[in-house]
Order: sequence, then structure tokens, then C-alpha cells
Amino acid sequence: QVQLVESGGGLVQAGGSLRLSCAASGSIFGIDAMGWYRQAPGKQRELVATITSGGSRNYADSVKGRFTISRDNAKNTVYVQMNSLKPEDTAVYYCNARILVLTGTWREYWGRGTQVTVSS
Repeated sequence: QVQLVESGGGLVQAGGSLRLSCAASGSIFGIDAMGWYRQAPGKQRELVATITSGGSRNYADSVKGRFTISRDNAKNTVYVQMNSLKPEDTAVYYCNARILVLTGTWREYWGRGTQVTVSS
């Protein structure tokens, strides 16, 4: 079984910072891309940032220059440092990863999400 567990969400004032972490655990034989997505009330889930196993990064235009994604391959963990937070960043943030499992196939996994609330 594979699990993704997020941590680090919370309530912060506009202009503040938060760092989210997501650790993958279980029967993992490799991890390809990892990323963060978010879903605000009444809106569709959207991409925040992704990072490949080689370290290539991709960001949504709305977070470029404010968020930084990184990963620790030895710990099977992905992070996102969120600075200069805005009320519109308020959402549930979900971790995503493409993982090689015991059967020799790649599967996509999602965490349960962590709430980020930015007050004005």
C-alpha cells in the first residue's frame, strides 16, 4: 500500500508564509513526478507546482515568484514553500505523485489534503 500524507497547513495572515510537506510511504519502488494541487470552495482542482525526479519545476502563473517546490528523494518527500501569501491562495492543498509499485506499474496517488487559509 502507498500513502501520501500532507502536513504544514494552517491559518496565516496575508503576506505571510507557510511550508507544506508531503511524505510518500509504503511499497515504493520509484517516484517520478511529484506535485501540489489546490481546490478552493466552488472551484475545480488546479495545478500549483510540479517537480520531476530530475528536479525540473513547473509552476502555475498565479504562484510564480512566490512559491518554491522542492523534493528530497531520499525521504520520498515533496515540499512547497509559500511566501507572500494572498487571500486567493486559500484552498485545500493536495499532494500528488506518480509511483512505481510492486506490480511494476506506475500509478498516480493523491494525499487527503491540507487546508491553507489566508486572512486579509
